[in-house]
Amino acid sequence: MVHNSPILKAMLDQDHYSRWLGLIIDDYGPGMCQLHFTIRQEMLNGFGIVHGGIVFSAADSAFAFACNSHGRLSVALDVQISFIRSAKEGDILFVDCKEIHLGNKTAFYDIAITNEQKGIVATFKSTSYRTSRNVIEE
Repeated sequence: MVHNSPILKAMLDQDHYSRWLGLIIDDYGPGMCQLHFTIRQEMLNGFGIVHGGIVFSAADSAFAFACNSHGRLSVALDVQISFIRSAKEGDILFVDCKEIHLGNKTAFYDIAITNEQKGIVATFKSTSYRTSRNVIEE
């Protein structure tokens, strides 16, 4: 399902930031997205560990892909992240986004960001607002 989703393709075609992050989609379907990426030198903060904004951005991208997977244009309404452990250059981080509730106007998602040893790097909880527009306009 990853490579033949017209919704995911339409989103990725315009998403220059996710491409810059180097996000690789591993699995994608209704209400879910799994991806991974490698921490590069330009993603580090002044302490030599991954900048929190990078981890946030990767989770936010997985959230965007998942919440728009149903075809209705959805945007972030509220997000909350907790940073648990650091990551360094060369580490591969995995982002697993799961829908926990899909309503008519809102949807809720849990996202886990883990490292190669399956250790939790961060947790991200999010709420999307589901507009009346389609992701792909006809």
